[in-house]
Amino acid sequence: MGNKNKTISFRVSQEKFETLRDIAEERDISLSAVFRDYVDMLVAHDGQIEVVPEHEISESTETSSTESFPPKVEVPKSFVREHERLELEAEHLREQLEEHKRYVTKLRQELDEVDQEDVVQLEDLDGEEEEESPYRIGGEFDDSTF
Repeated sequence: MGNKNKTISFRVSQEKFETLRDIAEERDISLSAVFRDYVDMLVAHDGQIEVVPEHEISESTETSSTESFPPKVEVPKSFVREHERLELEAEHLREQLEEHKRYVTKLRQELDEVDQEDVVQLEDLDGEEEEESPYRIGGEFDDSTF
C-alpha cells in the first residue's frame, strides 16, 4: 500500500468562495493549492495556526508576543473535580432511568398477559332475560308483584 492522497470537501458561502478564489489568483496558484497549503500548515503546526489577512500580520505578531494561539485558560482544580462529579452523577442517573424503563416495560408486559386471561364482566353474569327484581329501594312496597 502506497501513500495515497485523500480528498476533503466542505461548503463555504458564495462570498467566502469568491474571496478564496481572489487570493488564489493574486498568488497565481489554484484554489486547491490554497487549501493544500492551509492543511499542510495546519498539520505542521499541530493545529495552532491563525489565518489573517496580510495587512494584519504585523498587528498579529505584536499581540502574539503577549498571548499564544490558541488562548490558554487556567481552570481551578475544584471546578474540574465538580465537573467530573456531575458527569458521574449524570451517568448514574441515565443508568437509573434505563433500569426504570426496563422495569416499566416488564410491568406492562405482565399487565398485558393478565389482560389476556378470561375476564368475566359482572353484566355477563346476569342472565340474558331481564327479570324484574322483587326488591325495591325506596318508595312503598307493592304486594301485587308477588
